[in-house]
Amino acid sequence: DQAAMTIEVGQTIPDAELGYVPYTDELEDPSVCGLPSKIHTHKDWKGKKVVIFGIPGSFTKTCSENHLPPYVTSYDQFKAKGVDAIYCIATNDMFVQSAFGRVHKTGDKVICISDASMSFLRPAGLTQDLSHVGFGERAKRFALVVDDLKV
Repeated sequence: DQAAMTIEVGQTIPDAELGYVPYTDELEDPSVCGLPSKIHTHKDWKGKKVVIFGIPGSFTKTCSENHLPPYVTSYDQFKAKGVDAIYCIATNDMFVQSAFGRVHKTGDKVICISDASMSFLRPAGLTQDLSHVGFGERAKRFALVVDDLKV
């Protein structure tokens, strides 16, 4: 039963390396790729409060129209509650995630990160098999508040 394996409140998040392209002003030009970088969850998120939300696929209808926009528009409310950063995670590669954020004008409010190897999503029990729609294994739709590495 996959549900029994899903990370729960009070548990420590997986120690994983995730990819992203840090937002810079030159990324306003869609022809610019940006420089890839890494996030090491246990190193970079220790002592911080972060919101992580998962999407099955960048540029899909539901994720684009309903899932990402509320996090961008609610950014100030999250910051007022002590959230250090908001992350959108998907199994798409870091350049697709960067383009997804740029198209939706997330700026530095929502950081779109990649877990293409599923080093975070799988151990957290946050994947699903979407082979029936041609996607393969992808992130579930989820949201976590992580405070000093604990859900």
